[in-house]
Amino acid sequence: MTRWVDATFVRGGTSKGLFFSESALPPLNTDGDTAVWDRLFTSAMGSPDPFGRQLDGMGGGVSSLSKIVVVAASARDGVDLDYTFGQVSVTEAAVDYSGNCGNLSSGVVPFALSAGLISAADGWHVFRLFNTNTQKLVDVGLRVVGGQADVTGDLVLPGVSGTGAPVELIYPDPAGSRTAGLLPTGKASESITADGAMFDVSLVGATLPVVIVPAVVFGLNGDETPEEIDANVHAMNMIAELRRNAAVRMGLCESPEEAPDVVPKVALVTAPMPTRLLDGSTLAAEDADLPVRMISMGQTHKAVPGTGAMCLAAAAQIPDTIINRIIRRSRPGADTGDEDRTVGPEVRLATPSGVVTAGAVFDAETVTATSLFRTARVLMRGQVAVTD
Repeated sequence: MTRWVDATFVRGGTSKGLFFSESALPPLNTDGDTAVWDRLFTSAMGSPDPFGRQLDGMGGGVSSLSKIVVVAASARDGVDLDYTFGQVSVTEAAVDYSGNCGNLSSGVVPFALSAGLISAADGWHVFRLFNTNTQKLVDVGLRVVGGQADVTGDLVLPGVSGTGAPVELIYPDPAGSRTAGLLPTGKASESITADGAMFDVSLVGATLPVVIVPAVVFGLNGDETPEEIDANVHAMNMIAELRRNAAVRMGLCESPEEAPDVVPKVALVTAPMPTRLLDGSTLAAEDADLPVRMISMGQTHKAVPGTGAMCLAAAAQIPDTIINRIIRRSRPGADTGDEDRTVGPEVRLATPSGVVTAGAVFDAETVTATSLFRTARVLMRGQVAVTD
């Protein structure tokens, strides 16, 4: 039997997903069991699909296009909206709520304005959001025009055609997102095993738990296309095992087999070099601080998750992380032996789609805020078909 549920299709950053007002969904059980939502979300997205395309739903066959956000007006003091992010598996009937999505966070306010959950006069506003996945606050700044989020502007977002109005995301107090702290193990870098080998990694929890590892240890240059990395079965298997083992080390699960699907992400990094982009052009080495290829849900992201970019910006400022060492060595004056050089608050990441710039504020003990600019647009409003 087909049911129709009010929903909105929204692009946020380099992701797209279905947004729902919480009031349009069946209530959850008092124990918080999400099974009733999971069935609805997987049906709407077209999962499970053994062919990996989600043709019988709204999903796009890759992790960045198979996402759900549930939004409600907040009853918390000083907070405008509560939102819950769900990552819908493509091949399984499963929804993972273990992490937040920085890209779709930029679509929460545009959706809420469109759905009438909040209202605002024309002009620039900063809205405060509460993310239920991470129990963290997010501040979203954007311009309102005619009661709706402005979509016209000059901001170019790598991986998205055209230009759009800027949406500023600020994550106050991002440390310890689903982990015990900024450095979940207390170490800026450490060794971890996978496939019988030992790897030097940095485990960082800021806005999103991320495993940072040099690309070269998997036999990669670090400038490969997402398709080339995904086709490297041996490397992808090692990365998957490393991710599961790191999840245990970061306190996200008790055993590798229980590792969440969404977190931690794995960031493959290398020293600055000319980087091939998806549009066929080459990004000069001096135009970015760090080439990165990020693995999300078993696939190489075509750009970078928004929260992942902010975590890398935070890691860049933490002394002796892998990223911090790479950037300090590659910047002018590296041959002077000055180990006190600092990394600026913004880091330019060379992704397969172009340069993504993220910022972080570090006070010598912890990261007090991270930030990122995105664009967002409401694409369609209506109802989505779900089957019981």
